[in-house]
Amino acid sequence: MDRRDFVTTSLAGAALSVAAAAKARGQQPSNRAKFRMKYAPHPNMFKASAGNDVIDQIKFAADQGFTAWEDNGMMRRPPDEQEKIGKTLAGLGMTMGVFVSSGGFGQTDFVTKTDKAFQKGICDHMKGAVETAKRVGATWTTYVPGSINTKLEDDYQTANCIANLKALCEVCEPAGLVMVLEILNWWANHPGLFLRKMPQAYLICRAVGSPSCKILDDLYHAQIQEGNLIPNMQMAWDEIGYIQVGDNPGRKEPTTGEINYKNIFKWLHDKGYQGVIGMEHGNSRKGAEGEMAVIEAYRYCDAF
Repeated sequence: MDRRDFVTTSLAGAALSVAAAAKARGQQPSNRAKFRMKYAPHPNMFKASAGNDVIDQIKFAADQGFTAWEDNGMMRRPPDEQEKIGKTLAGLGMTMGVFVSSGGFGQTDFVTKTDKAFQKGICDHMKGAVETAKRVGATWTTYVPGSINTKLEDDYQTANCIANLKALCEVCEPAGLVMVLEILNWWANHPGLFLRKMPQAYLICRAVGSPSCKILDDLYHAQIQEGNLIPNMQMAWDEIGYIQVGDNPGRKEPTTGEINYKNIFKWLHDKGYQGVIGMEHGNSRKGAEGEMAVIEAYRYCDAF
C-alpha cells in the first residue's frame, strides 16, 4: 500500500471513530500522543474543528500532539493578544515558530540601498519585531530581502544585501532573535524575488557571519526551484535555522504530492534537528474532515 492510500484508508475508520467518540462527549477529538518532531500548524489550519479564536486553535493543536506553532501575521496582532498567545504556548509547553518581520515583495531597496537612512529604517522596524518576539517567546523571524534590481549586477546586489543584514544583526543579536532568510521559488509563486536558491542563501549567511542570520528552508519552494532537497540541506546544514514544508504540486499537506516527507523527516531526525518544522501549506480538503486528514498525514510521515 502506498503512502497516500495508507492515509486515505486509515482516515475512513480512524478519523470517523475518533470524531464520533468526541461528538458523543460534546468535545473536539483529542490525541495527546506527542509527535516526534516539532511540526507547527498555523492560524485557521484547524478552524473548522477548533473555532475562530486563535487561542482555541492553539489548544486544539496541542490536544492533537503538536508541540509548536507559527504565525506569519503575528506582528499585526495587538500587543495584548501577542502576550496572551505567548502565555498560552508557554503553558502548553509549545515552541513558538516563525513570524514574518519583512516580506519585501516587489521592493528592490534591500539589494540596492545601504545608506544610513535606509539602514535606520529597517533597524527601527526590526526593533518592533524584537518586542513581538519577547511577547510571544519567539526565537525566529522570517525575513525576505526583497526583489531583484534588474538594473544592477547580481554581485552588487548580493553585497548590498549582506551589508544590510549585518546592520540588522546588530539589533537581533543582543535580543537572541534569529532572522531566517526564506528561499522562494520563481516558477510557481514569486517571480523576481532576490533570494531563490540554497547555495545563494548559504553564501549570504556565511558572509554575514552571525548567529542571528540563518536560512529558512521551505521545502515546497526548494522542490520547485531546484530540487535535490536532502543533498542541499546537507551542504548548507550549518546555516539552516528553520524548516518549513508543503507538498508539491498543490502546496498541501504531506502525502498529497511528490515529496517523500516520511524520508525527509527521518533524515532530519537522524541529523539531530530539534527545531521547528513549519506546516506552511493549505489543507487538501475542506472542513473538519480535511483537518483530520492533515493530522493523519503527519502521523503517517512521523512514523519513520
